[in-house]
Amino acid sequence: MGFGQAVKSFWSHYATFKGRARRSEYWFIQLFLVVTNLAAAVIDFVLMNGDIERFIANGGGGIVGLVWILATIVPALAVLVRRLHDTGKSGWWVLLGFVPLAGGIVLLVFTVQQSEAAENTYGPVPAV
Repeated sequence: MGFGQAVKSFWSHYATFKGRARRSEYWFIQLFLVVTNLAAAVIDFVLMNGDIERFIANGGGGIVGLVWILATIVPALAVLVRRLHDTGKSGWWVLLGFVPLAGGIVLLVFTVQQSEAAENTYGPVPAV
């Protein structure tokens, strides 16, 4: 799956927690989110007239970043759950992300694993 297809899938499967997502879809979405979150931060910084102290006091963002995060949190969680499904793991593993450091590392390892080559409990092998 290419970058454009991944972004289209991200928005068209906004709250779809069932099914599977290939590594390419998941990692292209992560790239998309990093780039767009940085863009939102730059816009917020400009809206604050370049006041670095105010920007930092607001946690490194503002209203644009907050709106963007609220708009993307559900589909970001959905693609993570579908990625876990693709490796044969339950979506409930997402909760491991609440464990500081170790949870994030375990989720990273899970998301870089190979997809299950055959149909699994969560559905057929997604199209490439």
